[in-house]
Amino acid sequence: MHVSLPGSATVLRQWMHHAVQRRFAIDVRSLAAFRIALGLVLVADALLRTRDFSLMFAADGIFPPPLIRDYFDGDPTQWSLALVWDDTRWAAAILALEGIAGACLATGWRTTTATALAWLAQVSVFRRTIPAANAGDLLLSCLLFWSLFLPLGAVWSRDASRAAGAGEPRAMRVFGPATVALVLQVMAVYVGAGLAKWNASWLGGEAVRYALSVHDHGTPLGMWLAQADWLVRPLTWGVLGAEIIGPLAFIAWPTARPVIVVGFLVFHVTIWLTMSVGLFAPIGMVAWLPLLPGSVWGRAGRGLADAVGRDCRPAAARWVCAAAAALAAVSFVHDRTPWQARPLPAPVRQAIHAANLTQEWGMFGTVPPLEQWAYSRGELADGRVIDVLREGRPIEADRPTGGFTSLPHHRWHKLLWILPRPKVRPFAPSVAAALARDWNARHGAEEQVVALEIRFAHRNLAARDGPVQEMLVGAWPDRDSDGTGSLDRFLEADRASRSPR
Repeated sequence: MHVSLPGSATVLRQWMHHAVQRRFAIDVRSLAAFRIALGLVLVADALLRTRDFSLMFAADGIFPPPLIRDYFDGDPTQWSLALVWDDTRWAAAILALEGIAGACLATGWRTTTATALAWLAQVSVFRRTIPAANAGDLLLSCLLFWSLFLPLGAVWSRDASRAAGAGEPRAMRVFGPATVALVLQVMAVYVGAGLAKWNASWLGGEAVRYALSVHDHGTPLGMWLAQADWLVRPLTWGVLGAEIIGPLAFIAWPTARPVIVVGFLVFHVTIWLTMSVGLFAPIGMVAWLPLLPGSVWGRAGRGLADAVGRDCRPAAARWVCAAAAALAAVSFVHDRTPWQARPLPAPVRQAIHAANLTQEWGMFGTVPPLEQWAYSRGELADGRVIDVLREGRPIEADRPTGGFTSLPHHRWHKLLWILPRPKVRPFAPSVAAALARDWNARHGAEEQVVALEIRFAHRNLAARDGPVQEMLVGAWPDRDSDGTGSLDRFLEADRASRSPR
């Protein structure tokens, strides 16, 4: 009797498929937890942005639409629905859409439509306020994009409760191009950040000390930790090692995943407590939720815990997702290799921009030994001089108490951090004018601002008692036509090039 055995090539293909599937299949209950948390973050983002809506979204605010378009060099692929009309009410509608779509995602109502609207609105809001955006906003956009191709509403949703035979899908795990892309997206954030940290400031063991200062990105708790000499070096090296080794271990050893996921969740809680980085920490926590193994949720029932369902998305959607993943991979490699010195081909670059899949994750790659701060010197009609940014506090020109944490919130921190840079500097006059106008609208005649200056300063900690380098970034009213007080003499190119990030 002749028995035909599968060829070695077939066996190898089956083994490889199983190995890849084991590493990139995602439990639908973890996807549901991810969907709920993603929706809540969108709602929180929309609500938090209302604090300074009239300043950051108004057509005559700190980010005038023409300047935003110039920032993107008029590139139509860097689109934003909020820039279709230069009307404050339209911007309000887009921001409201982000929050409403987030609420629909959280409840799992019309999940596919809600995901698409959430992505459109979030990218639009992100780009409308790009000078005040950070890596968390970009990560949120990427997570939403891959979610377009995932069955987020398969369980624990209103969609599932309305479907026939609701309560349990045919398989508790899904696998396809989108699950691979989502897992690799999360890994890319940490590997990219870790590789960027492979330099003297991190290998020397002092980077965390500088980063946790309130004159960098630290909170009061972070600054307290930074003063613990016995902790700084192990913490610095631990962060560097975790960001590089953790993602690789996650892919290589599926059995270790619960420990790795919990470890990164704790890592983000620590960031939330010790650093002023906006919603980056919560978004980072959300990103790890779909990677939780199904065992976290208990038994699936009827032996479905290990079943993997076929990707039922249309073939066209799977191909689009795979193409987008390839673009994201190109963006990541370009940003992390000497290739970055050469621009990507225009069609590739524009496709990456259209999907908002830029993969620049070098957060805190180099942390120089600097103390940095910003303040706004406002002269009032009654003769007083105050810090308008800090709600009328007396001026502290030398290391304001609380540093950047004494600003209204992180988006002001981010904006003022990069405002001296040549690409962002054109916003300085509108920032100063809008701050003065907002203050005057809220105060009486004697407290009206008659002149306002925005100043940025830093001091090199490597030089003991080194001099403070200060620059005038923006002013209101505009300088005299004869050039008196011209900003140019305060904004020499060499100073701008020395200002970090």
